[in-house]
Amino acid sequence: MAKIVNSWNEWDPLKRVIIGRPEGTNIPAPEPAWWYDQPDGGFPLGSYGPFPQEMLDAANVQMDYFVSVIEKQGAVVDRIDIEPFMLNKPVSTPDWTQLNCHGVNNVRDVTMILGNFIVEATTCRRSRWYEYLNLRPIFERYFKEDKEMIHFAAPKPRLTDETYVKNYYYSFENTWTDEEKTQKQFDWDFQLTEKEPLWDAADVMRFGKDIFVQASSVTNRAGFDWIKRMFEALDIRVHLVHFDTPKGPGQQSNFHPWHIDVNLTVAKPGLCLYNPDWAPLNPEFYELFKNNNWELVPAARPFHEYKSRIYLFGGYGEKSWISMNTFSVSPKSMCVEAHEKDYMDQLDQLGVNVLPIPYENVVPFGGALHCTTLDVYREGGKEDYFPKQVAGY
Repeated sequence: MAKIVNSWNEWDPLKRVIIGRPEGTNIPAPEPAWWYDQPDGGFPLGSYGPFPQEMLDAANVQMDYFVSVIEKQGAVVDRIDIEPFMLNKPVSTPDWTQLNCHGVNNVRDVTMILGNFIVEATTCRRSRWYEYLNLRPIFERYFKEDKEMIHFAAPKPRLTDETYVKNYYYSFENTWTDEEKTQKQFDWDFQLTEKEPLWDAADVMRFGKDIFVQASSVTNRAGFDWIKRMFEALDIRVHLVHFDTPKGPGQQSNFHPWHIDVNLTVAKPGLCLYNPDWAPLNPEFYELFKNNNWELVPAARPFHEYKSRIYLFGGYGEKSWISMNTFSVSPKSMCVEAHEKDYMDQLDQLGVNVLPIPYENVVPFGGALHCTTLDVYREGGKEDYFPKQVAGY
């Protein structure tokens, strides 16, 4: 019997992975879940459209190199095929019409793998509502070939106007002070209402029998509650993590947290790096790691300036904590964006074998190495890395 789906954590030896594609990536048309405004790149607020072909070509060169590195490590790489409706065309449901889709470069965002379970996330943006269909052909093949694989989806949200806070982005950009934005972050008060459960899979970090879920702008309380109920029924412990916002000069704001993999990285079992600008706020988080002999180390600050004028993540001429967005191929080896020299030096000093991957041309399409991968099969099982639990956490 073929074994295809088995992935319990972020670091066990990699055997199979799905990697996205930049084709079909667009600056999304207006929608209530997000505010896209890039006048310097030719997409002022309210406009939308596909990324230029030269950017696609440059991203594909780097993604093809990444694929070759993964394959040399002995893993199978599956690449998705882009469905035609992704190519800057309107999509709709009975409740709304969205004039184009976001793209399928970042497969991590829309699907979670835990053990032999493939779980489709809800997402919270209309431009990403149909993204799962690009992965379905691969999952259908897995289902036929792996008799132990189980595939299910979280309840598909309707994403009506009741799902979103009215005028949220106008107030965010024009009305609220930094102090008010900070308080909203601490209160988990973003653009989503609690009308229906909403969550992105990239807000989840897997540690075998334990998973950590970020309180973010794309995962609401109802979404966390759904994850907690679902996975605790499968004997998985689920922990919520709030992350801080900067308090000093030179630090990057975190008023709109989005995905846990720019906040927390597992260097190897027993060693985590965290974002020092956006450190975990929960005292129980630190107690849990300390009780189980895990070391928590502040990550080296970002080094590279990303200069793309069109982007879904990061700004023009900015350093970004996307530097922490790495992908492990084993407990000893990690793929890291090749321009982040300070982070690579730090990992090397911590005993991690670094595989430098040039990815600066991929980052504008919405994320880096962890975002664009979905690790389907890693050797290893459902280990308990936190046997000493903290009461109430």
